[in-house]
Amino acid sequence: MKSSPWSIGDLAERFGLATHVLRHWESEGLLDPQRDTAGRRRYGEADAYRVAVIVASKAAGMSLDQIRALVDSGSAGRHGILERHLADIDDQIAALERSRAMARHALECRAHDIATCPNFRANVADIVAGTRVGMGFESRSHVHGAGAVAAADRLG
Repeated sequence: MKSSPWSIGDLAERFGLATHVLRHWESEGLLDPQRDTAGRRRYGEADAYRVAVIVASKAAGMSLDQIRALVDSGSAGRHGILERHLADIDDQIAALERSRAMARHALECRAHDIATCPNFRANVADIVAGTRVGMGFESRSHVHGAGAVAAADRLG
């Protein structure tokens, strides 16, 4: 990439973005490029780093509002936004772990219909009874049949 200042096309190409994305981020207050005498946007090294932060933050699942708080040095709510984002990530990880455990259980279970599996049914009986909402799976091995250890047969 050529040295700065970069045109909007140069910077967009560097990050694999469409130029309208950089214009949108500018309209959202995330970017504030300098302008040349003809009014064209001219991006410097600091702008390139800001774009890199935005791209990385979006890839990490952050919204533009959350990113704005990260790049705004005067944002008083920055820590709260980051704490909520971390809590959301923890919730997503827990949901993925439950999903993995359920898929592993179904894959290893000899019952063709997992809803007929005694161990799976025991794990969800409280949901059926209305005393719990959602699934509480833990990752454990599950194989029905001779020689299987009862503790390994159970989910969560």
